[in-house]
Amino acid sequence: MKVGYSHLSILLSIAGFLNSCRAIEKASIHGFVSGNYNLQSDRKNVQMVYLDITEDEINVHPLTNARMGRSNFWTIPLMSPDSVGVNVMVFKKQSLDVDMTSIVFKHRPSVQGLPVQLTTDLNMALYVGWRHDRYRLVFVQDPLGRAYSKISGRGYDFGLFAGPGATIIGPLNTNTRVVEEFSGMIIQAGFAGFLETNMASFGMSLGYDFLVNPERTYWVYQHRPWVGFIVGIALN
Repeated sequence: MKVGYSHLSILLSIAGFLNSCRAIEKASIHGFVSGNYNLQSDRKNVQMVYLDITEDEINVHPLTNARMGRSNFWTIPLMSPDSVGVNVMVFKKQSLDVDMTSIVFKHRPSVQGLPVQLTTDLNMALYVGWRHDRYRLVFVQDPLGRAYSKISGRGYDFGLFAGPGATIIGPLNTNTRVVEEFSGMIIQAGFAGFLETNMASFGMSLGYDFLVNPERTYWVYQHRPWVGFIVGIALN
């Protein structure tokens, strides 16, 4: 499993670096930050707004015909005794998602007499998809009567990925046409769906591998589908 964890370690190292530079919720523009949202209140009415978010308050600017009026806005205080009276609000947005991803493991179905395989070879891929985020803002009181905001968010997206990787080529997966084992280079591509956090993405992928080496005509997994567990770090 040493080799299998190497690509995950790379992603975690990137995550640790970004986390040390700023608070985790600010590491990606996909977090609850200033921008355009669809606002849904308890009354179920939906309104397009621009949110100007700071540590202490949220200024809500209604959008009319995709234009914002700077003078016509209201403020939601995030730390105020009166904040508990504010209705629960849900903010939704959609955005393009660009991630650096890695398939932690691939489940390869049985083929040409070989049993089911679970591989953890090193690989990286660029992922592009369409992301949906939902943030729920509520206010609660602590035992001393002080109000504070609580924001919970969740998201998901679907898209395509492609990138390079490595795989073991040898007698077992070439019907003994290759005598010595070696690491071959592949190009992987496919479709993935993610559950999102502010920083990282986790999901499932369906893909295909294309061996670049001349032994590709013997490799039993050439152009064969696999299912994998994929992780990603946001780039945009």
